[in-house]
Amino acid sequence: MEFFRFKQDIPFMSWGKITTLISLVTFILAVFFLVTRGLHFGVDFTGGTVMEVGYTQAADLNKIRERLAALNLNEASVQNFGTSREVLIRLPTKAGVSSAQLSETVMGALKADDASVTMRRVEFVGPQVGKELIENGALALLIVSLGIVIYLAIRFEWKFGVAGIVANLHDVVIILGCFAFFQWEFSLTVLAAVLAILGYSVNESVVVFDRIRENFRKMRKATVAQIIDNAITRTMSRTIITHGCTQLVVISMLFFGGEALHYFALALTIGILFGIYSSVLVASPLLMLLGVKREDFVKPEKKPEAEVLPPY
Repeated sequence: MEFFRFKQDIPFMSWGKITTLISLVTFILAVFFLVTRGLHFGVDFTGGTVMEVGYTQAADLNKIRERLAALNLNEASVQNFGTSREVLIRLPTKAGVSSAQLSETVMGALKADDASVTMRRVEFVGPQVGKELIENGALALLIVSLGIVIYLAIRFEWKFGVAGIVANLHDVVIILGCFAFFQWEFSLTVLAAVLAILGYSVNESVVVFDRIRENFRKMRKATVAQIIDNAITRTMSRTIITHGCTQLVVISMLFFGGEALHYFALALTIGILFGIYSSVLVASPLLMLLGVKREDFVKPEKKPEAEVLPPY
């Protein structure tokens, strides 16, 4: 079913040099911000205090955040945990203040607003645990990337594998660069979003690559640029519908999901937008630069050898 029909092929490859230059500039800027500013890691990675408190009625999260801000704990994370009466508070480490002292200070401030609040549990996440999470997260990212390259190389051809992983890593670096530039909190949920975007982007690339491979066998007299333009144009309806519906859900989480889902949805929003861009205007021009050709899929027909008649 196609709601969006294009009568003529859109000349995407004629813009290849411009889009490749834009991608290169944004990639370099993202790497620059990652190196100079770095990621603003959350309590999951840096260590801190995790508190679970309970109320007799639905907790007012905004009021709790205001109370923590008055204690100079602006980076604290406050979210519901299980029910609306259970609240999970993540507090960053504070120089010269132990975890026990910090939790007691916070409980005193919360009791000043509501005497019925009770402490359910308090835990301290050490920086060593955070270091292990960073290493494991980087390892997961590497394994996923290698898996994508192997999958694309087996299903299509090594040129598609290289183009696909470069485009997907382009999306990941852009997301990380945005988080580094704006110093948004990078937590485990954001890492999960980044890994999800890797799989999401490769799905879009596979759809386009599959149509390109099909066109190489069907469009015998077309050039490589015409084949790729036709493949992208024929998948545009599917791209608009799929990504549009997904983006509606993610934007709903972004605006109505609360603080707990805000950065998770923000990472997905950036990743989906750049995932569409990279699949069309990064991976495809890279295929042309790598010299993809019809012979990679269709073996040339061998001319039958002339029959040699035996001498009389």
